[in-house]
Amino acid sequence: AVEGRESLQKLYHLLEAKGFQTRMEGVALLLDLSKTSPQLISTNIVQIFDYFVLRINDTHKRVKEKALDVLAEIIGLLKDALKPVMTPLVEGITKNLNSKDPGVHAAA
Repeated sequence: AVEGRESLQKLYHLLEAKGFQTRMEGVALLLDLSKTSPQLISTNIVQIFDYFVLRINDTHKRVKEKALDVLAEIIGLLKDALKPVMTPLVEGITKNLNSKDPGVHAAA
């Protein structure tokens, strides 16, 4: 339980960091935790996605693209656990469909 709590604190810290590279590390960590500790992510899905949805709409193009790519993988890993966060996810993805950046648009 302590290890899970520490992992979540690290995840939150990375996802809300000022530097875009650090935020990208947070996105990568979410994918890793979704693969290695899906129960931890599922149990804390609402809190985690409060941070993660911000990365889907990140001001930095590379973070946004990475978050959208990771989201595609996470959907397959977490399936039903995503139900409580589906509305903000769809809203975040929809905003990116209008992106003029081809990479962001394709990822959305």
